[in-house]
Amino acid sequence: MSEPAAQAVSERVGILGGTFNPPHLGHLIFAQEAHEQLGLARVIVMPAGQPPHKPLKEDPGAAHRLELCRRAVAGDARFVVSELEVGRAGPSYTADTLEALKALMPDSELFLLVGGDVAAGLPTWREPQRVLAHARLAVAQRRGTSRAEIDRALAGLPGAERSVFFRMPQIEISSTDIRRRVQQHRPLTYLVPEAVAEYIAQHRIYGGINPT
Repeated sequence: MSEPAAQAVSERVGILGGTFNPPHLGHLIFAQEAHEQLGLARVIVMPAGQPPHKPLKEDPGAAHRLELCRRAVAGDARFVVSELEVGRAGPSYTADTLEALKALMPDSELFLLVGGDVAAGLPTWREPQRVLAHARLAVAQRRGTSRAEIDRALAGLPGAERSVFFRMPQIEISSTDIRRRVQQHRPLTYLVPEAVAEYIAQHRIYGGINPT
């Protein structure tokens, strides 16, 4: 009698969503820490098309933000950029995105990568139960929002008990500051990947910049 076939092991895939306006090294460190500590096969970087809550400030357009993300992770096999939300008409809701990804990758275990403040606000999202039905919440532990606060906010939400936490160094880089530096013609060196700075300069988005 032959041995029974081993059950396929689910591939762990992280989902890092955001406006990425523009992407910077803080985003990449966040993705790297999740990839390493959670044993992820890869991290999908998911730029939003039309954020549902408020318009983006100084938005160069979804096509530019998508290309900036592609350039930010180019050459790193751990990360891949998805145009799923950018290509969708109307607001980008996480529940819809995760459902679509789960249909595309039914054998994968999805981890939604978020910061502590975002995790604490999950109950206010559209259909949070549906979000947690399709993905485990993976929360970066850093200063600002305590684990106790997050646990209280998520208490009673189905699926929240599957949440996991990973460590994240405090990185004081923000997209808002990057855009301000561009407008002031200040260098972006060591704040964004070189290819991102070059693209910003080439297309004169956010006001144009010398990339060095």
